Amino acid sequence: MIRRLLIAALLSVPLAACQTAQQPVATVDDDNWYVGSIPDQPHNIPLVDRRKMDAKYARQTVEYKGPEKPGSIVVDIDERMLYLVQPEGKAIRYGVGVGKQGFSWRGIATVGRKGVWPNWSPTKTMVGIKPDLPRYVEAGLDNPLGARALYLHQNGADTLFRIHGTNEPWSIGEQVSSGCVRMLNEDVADLYERVPVGTTVYVKRNGRYRV
Repeated sequence: MIRRLLIAALLSVPLAACQTAQQPVATVDDDNWYVGSIPDQPHNIPLVDRRKMDAKYARQTVEYKGPEKPGSIVVDIDERMLYLVQPEGKAIRYGVGVGKQGFSWRGIATVGRKGVWPNWSPTKTMVGIKPDLPRYVEAGLDNPLGARALYLHQNGADTLFRIHGTNEPWSIGEQVSSGCVRMLNEDVADLYERVPVGTTVYVKRNGRYRV
């Protein structure tokens, strides 16, 4: 019931924070997307059957010619890709889901904090539009933020923009959320371990991350 309320509300709310609009649950057989799990605490991470996804969205090391320094995160909204820049002209590339047209944020931020199986609460704007929305959702497989979240800050303030996991692997490569960048749970867990708080994050559209 909680998940259905979240879906109905998030599909109708304009951008005011990281709001992960989701597909109607009846249209997808979730179980067919998973082939096991990865041990984790306090919940195991469901392991996605990669055969159901376009191979280009698989986590892989690629050539990278951008100007960003090693250790930086670069999100390309148009490509639906996230790059973790490595030394010697390389990057680890992950497929992502991004915000719908008109909702995607771009800019330069830093990872202000990180969360393992984070809890989720709606913003005041969301509650104002959908008063019956749960005020708090415990961490878990149905939580909109998934297994991990990176909280992006600018000048010490929370941008309300997140890089986070998703329980909807079919949304990777799509424009489906209301602003934030979603990753497979196993991918965001991998990224989480590789980047510290303070990491610079560049989010670009149309080849630019400066507004």
